[in-house]
Amino acid sequence: MNIDRIVFAFAGSVILLSVLLAWQVSPLWLWLTAFVGVNMLQAAFSGFCPLAKILKALGAKPGQAFK
Repeated sequence: MNIDRIVFAFAGSVILLSVLLAWQVSPLWLWLTAFVGVNMLQAAFSGFCPLAKILKALGAKPGQAFK
């Protein structure tokens, strides 16, 4: 898997987990969903994604979105 797919899979997993936690534990977990959404939005415009930088440093192969 390349960096792009890992980033999208991680973001989707965190969103689903936070929705599940909001449903089961507390609605305050929706703040995590909002954080991930805002980070994805800023990455779309700026091209900067902290997770992509970490994955690149760990040696994951680059994709098209995050180089």
